[in-house]
Amino acid sequence: MSGKIPRCLGNFSDSLSVLNLGLNKLYGMIPLSFERGNSMRNLNLNGNQLEGSLSQSLLHCKNLGVLDIGNNKISGTFPYWLGSLPMLQVLILRSNRFHGSISSSLKSNLPFRRLRIMDVSDNEFSGNLPSKYFQSFMAMMDAQTEQMKYMGEDYYKDSVVVTIKGIFFELVKIQTIFTTIDLSKNNFEGEIPELVGKLKSLKGLNLSHNKLTGSIPPSLANLSNLKWLDLSSNELVGGIPQQLTRTTSLKVFNLLENRLVGPIPRGNQFETFDNSSYRENSGLCGFPLSKICNSSEAPQPSQAINLEQKMSLIFGRLQRWGMHADWYLEYQWDMYCFQRKCLLS
Repeated sequence: MSGKIPRCLGNFSDSLSVLNLGLNKLYGMIPLSFERGNSMRNLNLNGNQLEGSLSQSLLHCKNLGVLDIGNNKISGTFPYWLGSLPMLQVLILRSNRFHGSISSSLKSNLPFRRLRIMDVSDNEFSGNLPSKYFQSFMAMMDAQTEQMKYMGEDYYKDSVVVTIKGIFFELVKIQTIFTTIDLSKNNFEGEIPELVGKLKSLKGLNLSHNKLTGSIPPSLANLSNLKWLDLSSNELVGGIPQQLTRTTSLKVFNLLENRLVGPIPRGNQFETFDNSSYRENSGLCGFPLSKICNSSEAPQPSQAINLEQKMSLIFGRLQRWGMHADWYLEYQWDMYCFQRKCLLS
């Protein structure tokens, strides 16, 4: 489908709950204007050539749970006002022309409190990382395992495209326990806030390709459900916190292109990561790198692990040595539906 979005679509917003125009060849401005009391729950305009700015009439969409406008040419500053939408759980702004800082002028103390998936990657955002939002992402702080649930209604399950390790995947069903933050490929600077460690339900955190400085906060070790962590291509300094060996769920770990120094910690998942996790950090030493640490900087011995754990670690390393297609095996910890296929744990 190509052309402009018809203005008349806005006239149906009082009864229309799902509008999916994603992956088409639509261009021009977004003409939609939503009236009070509308039923819009899912708006997907991803993968078009739309431009202009977002209409604040979206504030009338009190039931909006999914907003996906990724991969367009939409411009403007961060739409902080979306933080007042009480049901918003998925916000995808990826690959647009947004700029400026991610800050909030809302009087609310808890903007985006129900947000579970936030992807603002590949824009021109700048300034410090949004500490206020990290404090208010209440849905990302609950690490308790919930009953298997999916976002959406019986007749239509919400879907979204996420990026993991640089590869795009379509979640044709979104589990309510799936929580990720992707702020990569922007111009963020300053330090990584310790507050990130409070988001205990996070499955993925991508802060790569920014201008972040300072050290890696040890509080990241509190993210016990984390599956992938990408801090590559920044200006991080100091050592890798020994506490991170507690993140036993971690499958992908990327510190490429920073200024880190000292020994690489040993134990648990750190036995499975290969050289690619640490390249272009000339000050790092120890396994799996060929650079040997001297006696004064050798990593502290890790706690003993039982045979079952050892076999798990060996299997993990074998997976990483396999063909690229075997990468899917690294993500069998949960039931996520990628590209219309379900991977079962």
